[in-house]
Amino acid sequence: MTERALILGAKSAIAQAVAQRLAADGSGLILAARDSAQLEPFAADLRLRQNAQVDLLEFDALAFDSFEQLPERVHQECGPFDLAVLVFGYLGDQQQAARESAEAQKILHTNFTGAALILGHLANYLEERDCPGGIVGIGSVAGDRGRQSNYVYGAAKGGLSLFLQGLRNRLAGTPIHVLTVKPGFVDTPMTEGLEGLFLVAPPERVADDILRAFRKRKDVLYTPWFWRYIMLIIRSIPERIFKRLKL
Repeated sequence: MTERALILGAKSAIAQAVAQRLAADGSGLILAARDSAQLEPFAADLRLRQNAQVDLLEFDALAFDSFEQLPERVHQECGPFDLAVLVFGYLGDQQQAARESAEAQKILHTNFTGAALILGHLANYLEERDCPGGIVGIGSVAGDRGRQSNYVYGAAKGGLSLFLQGLRNRLAGTPIHVLTVKPGFVDTPMTEGLEGLFLVAPPERVADDILRAFRKRKDVLYTPWFWRYIMLIIRSIPERIFKRLKL
């Protein structure tokens, strides 16, 4: 069982579903997000219903200069942790990103640069502790193939997937397990109102899949399960055909 989990991006629906399940299993929680005080009602509910130890931590996914000190700051302010769950992300606007560098940069920096930098430092912290632990990184099926509808976001998530793969390879000889999660469409505020969504999963189902896969020490999780086969088909389409599709 995880003793204490650091959840980065704890305002998201998936993050809170994961937090609820970890708390129910007896794990302590460190919930990190921008304006973390807004999480106090959620934290209070976990303390009351689950008798969980819950701390809040201010965290900005674009404050790159603070990342090197973050693991030690967490340790000093909230205590040690043995699981890091990275859930933050920014879908952005693909049409705007194609025209404006600022939007493209925000998508790329939030979903890849910030994620990769902080994961690297968290991996160092866990490795130095030399005790069983893990890292869970939430990517996306969008990172499996570039599509005109979201290729900037997809490129960032694809880069994150490759980074997690390398991190998993690096840590294979340690007691630290790295899980890459590739959700399909999830019913969250980030996807609300988007057109063309199908097979939308509730965050609670995704959270159950994540924790089950981590406990089984799986390397890559598509959730729900059928997205593995959907993306296998999409990846197998020849480029000469794929580039003409409106996806």
